[in-house]
Amino acid sequence: MEYLRFILYGLIQGLTEFIPVSSTAHLKVISIFFRIDDPGASISAIIQFGSVLSLLWYFRKDYFRLRSKSLKRFISFSLHARLLRSIFIGTIPITLLGGTIKIFAPYFFDKIFRSNLSIALFSLFMAIFMFIADTSEKGSINLKNHKYFDSFLIGFSQALAIIPGVSRSGITISTGLITGWERRDAAKFSFLLGIPAITFAAIVEFISSFNEFSSLSFFPVIVGLITTFLSSLLAIDFLLKFFSSNGLKLFIIYRIVFSVVILLNL
Repeated sequence: MEYLRFILYGLIQGLTEFIPVSSTAHLKVISIFFRIDDPGASISAIIQFGSVLSLLWYFRKDYFRLRSKSLKRFISFSLHARLLRSIFIGTIPITLLGGTIKIFAPYFFDKIFRSNLSIALFSLFMAIFMFIADTSEKGSINLKNHKYFDSFLIGFSQALAIIPGVSRSGITISTGLITGWERRDAAKFSFLLGIPAITFAAIVEFISSFNEFSSLSFFPVIVGLITTFLSSLLAIDFLLKFFSSNGLKLFIIYRIVFSVVILLNL
């Protein structure tokens, strides 16, 4: 049963981290539905690394385009690559906001925003926001011609994803569409921006709940990590292909149904 529990955690994390439906909300709500323990901060932190590894693997060519592996050329590439600078700029807001909350108001945040009512309401709000984004005019901004202010706006919206029910990919992709990004590039930048954001979040949770790791079984955790990695790869590939031609309509409908089900069971 423990292995099945970690496989379920891995599937939920992997599939919902990159599909715009909120992984945190699903980890909490589905745990209640299946009558298993909420994974909590320690397990969530570990399996999030599986999502990070999947991003690094899927977009490895975007980060490592140099054929030469010399240190000098790599440093030059890192300092001058436009994409890396954009990712750095876009990561600043969530780092500042997440750090502030973690230091000054961690218990208030968990008590208020991790409730089922809050998750349902924010999920409904995101359905409306995603609908506005999906019906907005087709944009022309992409990874090649975007400005740093464009990446900052998406990064600012990403900071709001610390609220369960919002969804990091959902709000960043939607913000990209509303501000004039092309569909595929909005999704791609959202995923690339997620690498430092998810990594930092996992590290912070890992450190803050370090004492809990002694009670975890090693092999079930590894199974959960592998499950997260594989399901994350499927989710990334699916969204990039599906979203480019179909938009956000399917996820909007799902969010509404998800919210209604939660509200009916309060």
